[in-house]
Parts: sequence; C-alpha cells; structure tokens
Amino acid sequence: MTKKNCLECGEKITGRIDKKFCSDYCRNTYNNSIAKDSKNLVRNINNRLKKNYKILSELNSSGKTKVSRTKLYDKGFDFQLFTSIYQTKTGNTYFYVYDEGYLALENDLFLLIKKEI
Repeated sequence: MTKKNCLECGEKITGRIDKKFCSDYCRNTYNNSIAKDSKNLVRNINNRLKKNYKILSELNSSGKTKVSRTKLYDKGFDFQLFTSIYQTKTGNTYFYVYDEGYLALENDLFLLIKKEI
C-alpha cells in the first residue's frame, strides 16, 4: 500500500485510498486558493455595484430626481457598471443598477428614477 501526501500541506494521509487531503481545513484552503482570483473579481464587481446602487438610492429619495454628472462622480459613481439597459421606443436609453436607473440628459445632467417592481 502506497502512502500519499496531502495536496495542501504535504502531511501523510491516512484513511481511504482516494483521499487527497489530510483534513477539511487543508481541503478548503486548497480549493479556496484555486478559485481565489475569480471569486475576488466577482466580489469586487459586486461591491462596486452595491456602491453605485447606494449612491443612486441616496440621491433619488423621491423616486425621480435630476443630478449633475459631477455630483455622481464626486460620490464615486462608476458609469461602467450597471445591471441592465432599457431602450424606449423614442430612443432614450436608461441604465439600471438593479431597480435604480438613470438617463443622460442635456448639459451633463442625469434623471434618476426608481423602477417599480
């Protein structure tokens, strides 16, 4: 019978012949390190989406508000991140972060709206 070593820490493994790790801790550590980069990407994007959502909802307490691009930028709004786009029949394009949306107007103004769901 051949002795195998843990893929994470290198300790000798006892037990089933198909075991790859000496403990749950080593198994979890190993699997978390493999998926770390993709999990970090998703986590970072979700955090930035949450920040955008918070900014829109704080500025749009009435359900329909006009704000300047500068005010959004000053609060840290990221125009590259949104969850959906809605184009009206008249050609207006609304960008949404979940149920909070915005529409670009003239003179660097934006109309903030809340979608009723």
